Amino acid sequence: MRSMYGITFLTIILLSAVSTAAGQEAGRYPVIPRPAVLTPMAGNFAVTAGTQVVWDRRQAALHHIVTALVADISKRTGFSPGGGKSAGNTIRFVRDASLPNTAGYRLDISPASVVVRFATDTGAYYAAQTLRQLMPLHPQKGKPLLLPAVKIEDQPRFAYRGVLLDVARRYFPVSFIKKYIDAMAFYKINTLHLHLNDDQGWRMESRSYPRLHETGAWRKETVVGHRTDRPERFDGTPHGGYYTQAELKELVQYAGERFIAIIPEIDVPGHSQAILAAYPQFGCIDSAYTVSTRWGVHKDILCPKEETFAFLRSIMAEVSDIFPGKYIHIGGDEVPKDRWKQSAFCQELIRKLSLKDEHELQSYFIRRMEDIAHAAGKQIIGWDEILEGGLAPNATVMSWRGEKGGIAAARQHHYTIMTPVQYTYINLYQTSDRKSEPLSNGGFLPLNKIYGYDPVPRELAPADAQYILGTQACLWTEYVTNEADAEFMTFPRLCAFAETAWSETGRKNYPYFLVRLKENVQHLKDMGMRVAPFFPEGE
Repeated sequence: MRSMYGITFLTIILLSAVSTAAGQEAGRYPVIPRPAVLTPMAGNFAVTAGTQVVWDRRQAALHHIVTALVADISKRTGFSPGGGKSAGNTIRFVRDASLPNTAGYRLDISPASVVVRFATDTGAYYAAQTLRQLMPLHPQKGKPLLLPAVKIEDQPRFAYRGVLLDVARRYFPVSFIKKYIDAMAFYKINTLHLHLNDDQGWRMESRSYPRLHETGAWRKETVVGHRTDRPERFDGTPHGGYYTQAELKELVQYAGERFIAIIPEIDVPGHSQAILAAYPQFGCIDSAYTVSTRWGVHKDILCPKEETFAFLRSIMAEVSDIFPGKYIHIGGDEVPKDRWKQSAFCQELIRKLSLKDEHELQSYFIRRMEDIAHAAGKQIIGWDEILEGGLAPNATVMSWRGEKGGIAAARQHHYTIMTPVQYTYINLYQTSDRKSEPLSNGGFLPLNKIYGYDPVPRELAPADAQYILGTQACLWTEYVTNEADAEFMTFPRLCAFAETAWSETGRKNYPYFLVRLKENVQHLKDMGMRVAPFFPEGE
């Protein structure tokens, strides 16, 4: 039996099981993700208009971090702490090279002062987010803002803590992506994976191949309901849009100021019908392609011709110019081999290269993509299908079809990002009562399941487990028709995911998390997020 918010009696029992001391601590220090070490202290630090904020103003990134924190205090209180070198009533940011983790920080709040220690600007930024979460959300205007006294030593478990946003199936405006980035940063997530193309749309301006955004960015209509519904119905409404290179560069800068890297995905050789609609010569059959109006896996894929690789070389050069980070995601997933089997060119290429079959031809394609990426100064990430036929030498694997691919890649000493459907796909339903939610792909990923996930499989030996870079939540948007639904699918599950990605397994405690989540839901609503009410006490 369930309550109206989809909460089982088991959840209520879990909440009641939180010890009085732990519950009081959770209520006083509602920090998500849970810090590595948190030592409660007595008293509070009072932030007033006379509080001095001290930092090295010569450092641009640190200046941005501190001024953003002061602006948040001002928004909540109506006054701004000043700058200066006062010895008393200070919030002091101190660079400390002795900290063992470059993303780590130490926070010491006493009634007399606040001291933030960090090895790099990244650690300073994360400390600032912890301070923001410790602040009362709506203090009385003009009154001191009280920070609870505490000692925190914190650092992330994983270097990679990501979220995928599928903008190919649904175009979202830049303003929404910035809002999404703000919430990610608040929970110390450090990577936004943008899925920029699929069968249903291409989303990046291309100056070398302009028909990609002129033609490939638009579909004439979209299927209504689930893809398995019969008879099929369509909405009759064109959908599309693309991001100019200037907009994407602005997004990269915006994310970077919040210590988030953006990884672009150009998905090939499958999921490429929008590419072929713009440039049919890169396909394997003589056909007039259209941008797909349906969901699912499509048979039309890129043909591994030299002309195709020349095209991809130009596209990767453009992508590399826009996105300065280490990685480009090249997809590699769900590649039906029908067209390659039917293609005389592909069959001759298999013979010429002494390949065993079409799976090894896919491996050849991915290796060529890795060479192209390397020439542009990038490393590639691919979905776990890139294991088929043999891995490219330096590829990082994103394991989505369960953990099997990630385990295999780690054992081959390839870096791996764990993103299995059953634990990290936030486009799945949140409750067993699907009538209470927007239409979704199917499946069921409740809050407690995403929280309980451990990205390091037990089967891995320690020598192999070190190749698990981290984990990623994925929001695929076939059935996400608007911004509000995107928020609904993401929150509060992203809070649970953030703790899974940051905190050591031994520090995770679901009932304790739920107490902290109650306060964080209010933070999310203050950001203007539509929060799914599938958490204890609902709204």
